[in-house]
Amino acid sequence: MVTTVTATAPVRTCDCGGWTDTWFAGHGAVFHVAVNPGVRVAVHVEAASPGPPAPVLLAAENYGDRYLFRPGMRPWVRHALLEAAIESVGVPHGLALEVSVRSAVPPGASTGTSAAVCVALVGALRTLWGKRVEPGVVAKAAHAVEVNKLAQQSGVQDQIAAAHGGINYVEIPRYPSAVRHALPVPDSARAALERQLLLVYLGRTHSSTAIHQEVIAGLDRPGSSGRAALDDLRQCAAAAREAAEAGDLAALGEAMRNCTEGQRRLHPSLVGADAQRVIDAVAARGALGWKVNGAGGEGGSLAVLCPPGAGERAAIEAAIAKASSACQVLPTTIAMAGLQVDLGRCGAHGVGA
Repeated sequence: MVTTVTATAPVRTCDCGGWTDTWFAGHGAVFHVAVNPGVRVAVHVEAASPGPPAPVLLAAENYGDRYLFRPGMRPWVRHALLEAAIESVGVPHGLALEVSVRSAVPPGASTGTSAAVCVALVGALRTLWGKRVEPGVVAKAAHAVEVNKLAQQSGVQDQIAAAHGGINYVEIPRYPSAVRHALPVPDSARAALERQLLLVYLGRTHSSTAIHQEVIAGLDRPGSSGRAALDDLRQCAAAAREAAEAGDLAALGEAMRNCTEGQRRLHPSLVGADAQRVIDAVAARGALGWKVNGAGGEGGSLAVLCPPGAGERAAIEAAIAKASSACQVLPTTIAMAGLQVDLGRCGAHGVGA
């Protein structure tokens, strides 16, 4: 019998075109880069007495929380996303589960962490049930948890990044339908991108709920530039795709900069004061580009593309530290694989090539 199911999934950064993968944009396109380390979910399984499913022991390690949760009960106990993900797949009768969740990226870092957690948790539980764990299936199931069970605003790109990994261009012909294109980035350019791309945590968590409501409310007001800004963001995604496929990191940096300005036109508060301090600092040191990750606003994270050379990267990291003592450059590598599920003694199944 399988005693432990472990699932990992990457997060994403540098999401040019973000905001266009939403219901209120209707259609869109996003370029993004999946990175490790991401999230890890471990489901420990024991035999239980016959009858209704036993309560799940849930450990949210980043928060130091450990508690019992019974699927189907309301209200949610403590971590609604984790509880809803478990409930969406269900617990097989005759089994008792202990679920532990850990993220290497701080929660609220605007890197699609919640989507990665949901993808990993759904993937682990579907494996336990013997259900399909193809990346597209799991991404859709994880997206449904946030939208249907929790009634949250959620684009579609984060779940795709977590399930598939890689450097992707995601077309959204009509929300929530999406087509993922794994980009054929030249090996030399991908290696350079890994050396030069920084993920900068701005030192405090970000919640996108309020800013989503502000953006939605302002889109169709008289005189609003919101719809035009969404068009600009779609164009930035296409420009980032072309730059990545050509191995042109200078052009990618330009697309990142333009995308951040597109976010600012969508709503001025999407580029927060924390991010602007870092942008000013890295621009003065010759950074090729910068992109406010995710929904933007106060807190969260920033992608920064350095010029080539270890010395240039070190100078930009020093400038970031000087701009804000709260900022952290998080060590990352490009994740060419997405969701990975390990069945303990039964072997490993990679489902996100």
